[in-house]
Amino acid sequence: MSATLDRLLARDTTLWPAGNVSPTRLGWLDAPAKLEAQADELMAWASTVKASRIVLLGMGGSSLGPEVLRAFAGSDRLVVLDTTDPRTIASVELDDAFFLVSSKSGGTIEVQTLLAHAWSKVPDGSRYAAITDPGTALCDLAKERSFGRVFENDPDIGGRYSVLSLFGLVPAALLGYDVGELCRRAVAVDAEEAVALGDAMGHAALDGQDKVTIRTAPEAAAFGMWVEQLVAESTGKQGKGCVPVPTIDAETGDDRFNVSVSIGDALDLGAEFQRWEIATAVAGHVLGIDPFDEPNVTESKENTKRVLASLPLPDASLEDPGTVSEWLAATVEEGDYVSLQAYLPYGEDEALSMLRRRLRERLGGVAVTAGYGPRFLHSTGQLHKGGANNVVAVQIVPRRPTANLAIPGFEYDFGTLIAAQALGDHQSLVEHGRRVLRVGADHLQEVS
Repeated sequence: MSATLDRLLARDTTLWPAGNVSPTRLGWLDAPAKLEAQADELMAWASTVKASRIVLLGMGGSSLGPEVLRAFAGSDRLVVLDTTDPRTIASVELDDAFFLVSSKSGGTIEVQTLLAHAWSKVPDGSRYAAITDPGTALCDLAKERSFGRVFENDPDIGGRYSVLSLFGLVPAALLGYDVGELCRRAVAVDAEEAVALGDAMGHAALDGQDKVTIRTAPEAAAFGMWVEQLVAESTGKQGKGCVPVPTIDAETGDDRFNVSVSIGDALDLGAEFQRWEIATAVAGHVLGIDPFDEPNVTESKENTKRVLASLPLPDASLEDPGTVSEWLAATVEEGDYVSLQAYLPYGEDEALSMLRRRLRERLGGVAVTAGYGPRFLHSTGQLHKGGANNVVAVQIVPRRPTANLAIPGFEYDFGTLIAAQALGDHQSLVEHGRRVLRVGADHLQEVS
């Protein structure tokens, strides 16, 4: 066993800088082994949920892992709702739905507002289950409203490392996975190989190959999205970081560290999840940063709160979406990467992928990443502000709210909330000296 792996398995917190939060964040190391014993009970409970649709209300680590599991299962039964866009929320059919309210802290604004919306439509606790840490406000609310089930997760597991905890395994059970086998494959992962991957990834970043280009088959693209949030939020600190670039294409360049991911069947996700969690923790060790905190994610949340506390929203100028290519050509320098940030309704995935490819080619192969807001604020947003100043951001916001949708019990609606989140993150980017262009577009096809 390598010395690094030995130290990791021994929970040696000195692998990372002094003051790190790892003493309360290493529960993921043995979560699969512990939860294998609960697999039969989880699957038995899942079999009692007869709803035709499961709607997961979550954000960040509690939502992206279940989305990967859903994609690999080829199932439309699970709907992962992790946006504050009013049109997307309004489009989700809630009749005959069972709701999973998923939040480690229980206080995430997206989950609070999505739950307020869902409860106003379906105020029946028997049709809800919560997944959260013990003692959270969500835990108390779920008990007060007589939720059908309250799953209390190990609090020593951070959100982005939680896919093989109850946050991922409860949705997996509802999707029909053999949860025990998923856990067994995670336990059987080649940990030495995972450590070697993390070591190579970290050293490559220190040597200038910081664009971790993660190539998957088209049908496994959702897995790249999960890896992106894990690596970006974990390593983008103190002016350092590995910049994950999920792709289904071959992408090359002097600043690229290329990794090919091949996943056999859906149950192999257990091993692949564990592999990347180990690798990412080790990369943090090599970079000399704490891979378990997320200081700049918190910063953007606070900015959003300040914007919402001084409504109405300020007038914000928006540039023409037809100027994006020209602005990028004049702005992007060697070693940079482009971040496309679409605060638009879900459903334009192909258009977003095509835009990413088109801009990559126009810029001579520069790494380009793309994601929906506010989802990315809880993941890659950490890298944009906390990593090296090599991000060139394009924020794409609608010219007007995509729909009118009130939030029961709140003084603002969803359109105002997502606009405030975009403004708050724009402020964070500017405060950190990042280069950012803010354009107005109702559809991604307008961006060129």
